[in-house]
Amino acid sequence: MTSKSPPSAPSNSRRKAIIAGAGVAAAAASVSFTVEAATKATKPQAHPNPPPTHKETQLTDHIAMKDGTQIYYKDWGEGPVVVFSHGWPLDADAWDSQMLFLSERGYRVVAHDRRGHGRSSQPGRGNDMDTYADDLATVMDTLDLNKATLVGHSTGGGEVARYIGRHGTQRVAKAVLISAVPPIMLKSENNAGGLPLSVFDGIRASVASNRAQFYRDFALPFYGYNRAGAKVSQGVIDQFWLMGMTGSMKSQYECIKAFSETDFTEDLRKIRVPALVMHGDDDQIVPITDAGMLSARIIPSATLKIYSGAPHGMCTTMEDKVNADLLEFLKS
Repeated sequence: MTSKSPPSAPSNSRRKAIIAGAGVAAAAASVSFTVEAATKATKPQAHPNPPPTHKETQLTDHIAMKDGTQIYYKDWGEGPVVVFSHGWPLDADAWDSQMLFLSERGYRVVAHDRRGHGRSSQPGRGNDMDTYADDLATVMDTLDLNKATLVGHSTGGGEVARYIGRHGTQRVAKAVLISAVPPIMLKSENNAGGLPLSVFDGIRASVASNRAQFYRDFALPFYGYNRAGAKVSQGVIDQFWLMGMTGSMKSQYECIKAFSETDFTEDLRKIRVPALVMHGDDDQIVPITDAGMLSARIIPSATLKIYSGAPHGMCTTMEDKVNADLLEFLKS
């Protein structure tokens, strides 16, 4: 029977190798632990309400429509609500005088840039009165505006009428049409007093060929600055031009058909809230005889207020008078 000898102690060189290996393993473990701890410390923690993705981002002064179009709006003051719809080819800034005046007198005033105009996005679709009215409805619903007075100038007057025609008066207390396009601008067998199609074809051609110059020229009859003795404001002309050029050429081009050929007669009949029709008798853009005078007869409970010598853009040239009359109607 043979006996096993005890294992010999490791040699000095082998002992050094084992110690070195243990040191490397410990160092590696230490590095791994340090990196893991640092990663946990610096890794951002998941937020309970993560920020929206690019597609979901919603600007605070814009409202998304059903088709994704972003509509810019401004909302000033507190109190009874007044909602403004602007004319062509302008934007919500055209209402600044009225909005400042009323917001300082206890009213909440809201105005939006129509799709393709001003600071709203410029989609290649939806440039028609039904969509404009639906956009206004989305603004009203999103901001939960109730018992509002709707005020529309020019094309905006058509937008107000079509909104009531499509969405009713559940959120509406009163309506105001200023130099507005209803009932219908285009001349036809049923509208002998309207403007011929050639007028609107000419506007379309000017917008398509050189809208920069056209908007400077168009501002003159718009504000009555082409009349003898008129006090011309270059600043107002420049602002008109700037608002026009900020918008989309395509949207403005297609809007011409919307404001000139849409028949608002049935929409006007559905305005069964107190209504004020304001129109100048020297309106060279939307002549009063085939617009304000007819609309006041069609709307069941409308009051017609005629402004002697007033142009289409009387909210600017006669702002003190317009503001005072708006305030009086709001208080009535």
